[in-house]
Amino acid sequence: MSRLFLLMGIAVVVYLLIKSYRKNPPPQQDNQAAEDMVRCAHCGVHLPKSESILAGGNFFCCAEHRNAYRK
Repeated sequence: MSRLFLLMGIAVVVYLLIKSYRKNPPPQQDNQAAEDMVRCAHCGVHLPKSESILAGGNFFCCAEHRNAYRK
């Protein structure tokens, strides 16, 4: 009978430990701010605004598309 209580006690302790670990997930890093996406005027691909090339009020994904759009 005492073995049964011992096993039940161990099971309760394991359950509480698992529950406490699942309750506190690791903090997520939300340091990165969302960045605006723009569309290439030549091919239509979407890319972050910081990676695009701005020319004549239009955004482009590369210099080749900027030059092709000008022609």
